[in-house]
Amino acid sequence: MRVIVLLPGVLREKAGGQGRLVVEVGEPATLGSLLDVLAKEHPALERRLRDEQAGLRRYVNFFVDGEECRRSGGSGTPLREAVEVQIIPSVAGG
Repeated sequence: MRVIVLLPGVLREKAGGQGRLVVEVGEPATLGSLLDVLAKEHPALERRLRDEQAGLRRYVNFFVDGEECRRSGGSGTPLREAVEVQIIPSVAGG
């Protein structure tokens, strides 16, 4: 199944400079299985998205077709064909 991943500028360098990735994920596809594929293809990106226990990093937001996924299943959020997953790290400062 094909999933589209959208990355902001700050993460693109970890994905070979690409802002839009088309990723093939086996079924049943979940956000977690998508991140597993990304980890194999872009190990540097993996370290920015998940912690040492493979949990979603606290300050990174994952949107599946515009819906924030932490409240709708987290890593277990189901994905469908051609869904868009947008990854946005939180910005903080003072």
